[in-house]
Amino acid sequence: MKDYLWQNTCPMIRLQSTYFIVSLVLIASMSSFILLAVIFMFQIPSYEFHCLTFSNNFSGETQPMKWAMRLRVALHIAEALEYCTSKERALYHDLNAYRIVFDDDVNPRLSCFGLMKNSRDGRSYSTNLAFTPPEYLRTGRVTPESVMYSFGTLLLDLLSGKHIPPSHALDLIRDRNIQTLTDSCLEGQFSSDEGTELVRLASRCLQYEPRERPNPRSLVTALVTLQKDTEVPSHVLMGIPHGAAALPLSPLGDACLRMDLTAIHEILEKLGYKDDEGAATELSFQMWTGQMQETLNSKKKGDVAFRHKDFRASIECYTQFIDVGTMVSPTAFARRSLSYLMSDMPQEALNDASQAQVISPVWHMAAYLQAAALFALGKENEAQAALREASILENKKSANA
Repeated sequence: MKDYLWQNTCPMIRLQSTYFIVSLVLIASMSSFILLAVIFMFQIPSYEFHCLTFSNNFSGETQPMKWAMRLRVALHIAEALEYCTSKERALYHDLNAYRIVFDDDVNPRLSCFGLMKNSRDGRSYSTNLAFTPPEYLRTGRVTPESVMYSFGTLLLDLLSGKHIPPSHALDLIRDRNIQTLTDSCLEGQFSSDEGTELVRLASRCLQYEPRERPNPRSLVTALVTLQKDTEVPSHVLMGIPHGAAALPLSPLGDACLRMDLTAIHEILEKLGYKDDEGAATELSFQMWTGQMQETLNSKKKGDVAFRHKDFRASIECYTQFIDVGTMVSPTAFARRSLSYLMSDMPQEALNDASQAQVISPVWHMAAYLQAAALFALGKENEAQAALREASILENKKSANA
């Protein structure tokens, strides 16, 4: 399995990014915020894994995931777990479909955020108790066997297209009522032998006694033999265009690609603070003090300076507003980011654009500004990835408008 560079992420964690795992690569303190940066990944927009459907932003249609792709997801996650085990990181807390992300080639990868140092790192399972390993309910400890139990629930999701409680699924398996477990959308895509084998693997993972469950290596061995259409790229199986050229760029996207900062400024100025709705911190009556009024005045002065393209002044005023920390505004970070770009300070611009996306994860403007900053830093590949993400987010917003 291909592996890359070890990353020192914080004093307590040392993680590795591999072909199947997406890793935390930066932890930094910014003002009153903690900024976590991960290797660029994305979840299929409007992706509802528990139903195995995803929204194709390029066609606007929602479609079920193909059988071959579901098997690929299972294999890649099993390989990720095998790799973690080989590096003495066998504990993974609350493994479920929402821990899975997709890379630029739409290959499934496992998020590092469930990795644990010891059996008591995890606080609780986000899923319903019906999906929790039975030994966890007794002891509150996560073990390597608990991870296998959770992987079994994931296999059930892949097979059924539903989030079926393991106890109910096992009853259906014992009654040989496998047809009820199978997603009707998969009709004709796999043989009964293939379905039976996946059910057998799931039932082994869901054994009540932890010692009776398989280990990751045996799962990988079994899943490799089930793979179909291995020569077909994942993005083809998912029906998603590959590469930035496949994405029609909006005027904002085109401005970022051309590094036309003046055009970006006009768009950001026209947008105002419309996208701050729901992101800014609500203020209590007690916060309306003289200091609070002074903070708001700093933002207003920053807006005036930004409008008149006095970017040094806008940086100073927005910094005064942001550093107080009583209000959280992604737009203020975005405007300071562009001001930094206009002042030939691309690293500072990237930091602010990233912080804007931390506050408002689906805001396309933040992603576009990251792309512009990365282009300015000469990081072409990362910039193209950010540009694709921004285009996807903008298309999604337009589709929901």
